[in-house]
Amino acid sequence: MSDDDNRQDPWIDGPELSADRARAAGRQHEAPLETAGSGSAGENAEILRERQRLEQMHMMGRWVDGVLVEQRRTRRWKLFFRFVFLALFLASLVTVFYSLFGLSSAAAPMGPHLGVVEVKGVIDSESPANAERIIKGLNRAWEAEGSQAVVLHIDSPGGSPVQSQRIYAEVMRLREKDDKPIIAVIEDIGASGAYYVAAAADEIIAAPASLVGSIGVIFSSFGFAEAIERLGVERRLYAAGDNKGFLDPFSSVAPEQRAFWETVLETTHQQFIDDVREGRGERLADNDSLFSGLVWSGEQAIDLGLIDALGSLHGLSRQRLGEVQLRDYTPSLDPFERISRQFGRVAAEWLGATSRAQSPIRYQLP
Repeated sequence: MSDDDNRQDPWIDGPELSADRARAAGRQHEAPLETAGSGSAGENAEILRERQRLEQMHMMGRWVDGVLVEQRRTRRWKLFFRFVFLALFLASLVTVFYSLFGLSSAAAPMGPHLGVVEVKGVIDSESPANAERIIKGLNRAWEAEGSQAVVLHIDSPGGSPVQSQRIYAEVMRLREKDDKPIIAVIEDIGASGAYYVAAAADEIIAAPASLVGSIGVIFSSFGFAEAIERLGVERRLYAAGDNKGFLDPFSSVAPEQRAFWETVLETTHQQFIDDVREGRGERLADNDSLFSGLVWSGEQAIDLGLIDALGSLHGLSRQRLGEVQLRDYTPSLDPFERISRQFGRVAAEWLGATSRAQSPIRYQLP
């Protein structure tokens, strides 16, 4: 029997077998449809995952941009502060260089000029107008070859008796050498301790409207003894010695203590009077009000013998040299020393390690 004979014909095999074959053929046709549906769902899931990935990348990019912006901002502030620090450092170097080497150049020989020493502000050991600084400037101006005269350029209301006396004594010492004149030129004010200093000069010149004089001594304070009693405040002051705390403003002053303190002021006042008389000599007018603490204008002071002439610093230079030729011999201020001194004083006051460093007695206008 041939192969063709062995093949079964669907119509010969019977209706049941033909039905089975038909269902199998149907399943074969349905399989590609199911596969196509499964492919569409997979593509949608892949698209969703791709969108999520892109969104994450976008958020990551925004975060990276924010970090970069913050880093740039931080870098700019660092550069700014470094620039400020560098500028301050350079300024400090320039100031120190000037303070160290500017003084030596000030004493260098030059043409004829007036050697000027500035006396500005309150005369005090803690102020720019302190005795040490002014005396150093006086000696520099005195020793300079080109200086034709030493000029004390004064604009001060006075200050410490001790500092004023030190400057006065140095001017008198130089004046006794008689090598070059020492002239005091008063600008706006030359009163109390400032006039004490000027009185030692060979000559005093002031503007017509300058304030001159005030030869007196002052001590100022307050009395709060009754006030703290009314407020119910207890003052706790411990001192060894019956009169140790008699200047305390919260304690009452006994009559004998007041009398004693007045003798101290009178003694200090007499020192002032004696030195002014020694410095000015017979040029002073015979007037009891000279030493009463009054202050006069320059125009009034010339009649009282407190000054010798009316004028100014530039006018003095033109009169002596024919032109304005001035040289400042005042030592430069050391900024670091001033800052450290102020910081130390403030810290000591905060810690209670010091009270009143200055003398309570002053040659100074109120």
